[in-house]
Amino acid sequence: MDNTDRMIIKELQDNGRMKMKELGERVHLTGQAAASSRVQKLEDEGIIESYTIRVNEKKMGYPVHCFLTIITDSLHHQPYFAFLETKQEYVRNNYKISGEGCYLLECRFPSNEELDGFLVQLNKHVSYKLSIVIRE
Repeated sequence: MDNTDRMIIKELQDNGRMKMKELGERVHLTGQAAASSRVQKLEDEGIIESYTIRVNEKKMGYPVHCFLTIITDSLHHQPYFAFLETKQEYVRNNYKISGEGCYLLECRFPSNEELDGFLVQLNKHVSYKLSIVIRE
């Protein structure tokens, strides 16, 4: 992977819908085919895994953003996972971590009341430490 590949990745991260001709111009490649072949190579090598969109969660009705450090009380985590399956509307990411907890759970909620209800139910399965995002 060279500097041109890095520039291509940066440009596509900023705008995944960019036309190959414009991408070529921005990274100083001649012609649309040169950019297309570079992108194809990055896809084939698994460096570019997919293309996606970024949404404004606040405008979608989920202004409350939080992270929960999850501490499990037993070695059986299945009840926790089953609970998360029923709450996919709120769950954004669930990372297995080392350190002060077992998982780092990222969630979005439409209100503090919804968050509170989620926490009451979550507490039946695990213990947690809550951090609310003040500013992104």
